[in-house]
Amino acid sequence: MKGFASLAAAAAVLTAFSAQTFAADLPQPVDPAPAYPVSPDTISGFDWTGPYAGAQLGWGWGSFTTRSTPTGKFDNDANGVLGGFYGGYNFMVTPNILAGLEGTFDFTNLNDRTSVGGINYKTGSDWNSTVRGRLGYAFDTFLIYGTGGLAIADLDVNASGNKDSTTAIGWTLGAGVETALSQHVTMRLDYAYENFGKESFNLGGTTYKTDLDNNVVRAGVAYKF
Repeated sequence: MKGFASLAAAAAVLTAFSAQTFAADLPQPVDPAPAYPVSPDTISGFDWTGPYAGAQLGWGWGSFTTRSTPTGKFDNDANGVLGGFYGGYNFMVTPNILAGLEGTFDFTNLNDRTSVGGINYKTGSDWNSTVRGRLGYAFDTFLIYGTGGLAIADLDVNASGNKDSTTAIGWTLGAGVETALSQHVTMRLDYAYENFGKESFNLGGTTYKTDLDNNVVRAGVAYKF
């Protein structure tokens, strides 16, 4: 009996040691990653309401249609880089419907020369501005919108050394897409058509009537306050 008891005790010790060794070989639980506070600039439930201001760069192309007695009717086209600033205010009418008011100002380079009936004629527009309403639909951080309103631009003409200029007033319609990069920074891409109607110029005693149709595509980045 003493031999049997000794054998049982030895088996118990061996079993306990084996169990401890096996447990040490098992994969140990990994400590959870430390939790860091969420940055206040992280996008979560983006709210488009509020004022904003930004800068934009794009491309414009315009068509000048001119009529006069010595030249008849003729067209000349111009295109070039444009850039400027924009700003406005958005208001969320519903959780998805946005209404807003926006103003833009761009420096342009829409200048072209042509010769008609022996007369050297130059047309140009070096800046334009708009005041527009916006109506859009927001998918949280993504916005699609239409826009329209007042367009203003300078219009310069030169015929055989005689110059005249005016500030033309017209209308504009367009559309665009915009996305929020953070709670304060947004980026957009838009297109606008601008029509400035017909303007009359007196060049050396001859009346020239010129109208301008303009198209612009712009990309912009704004800060939402």
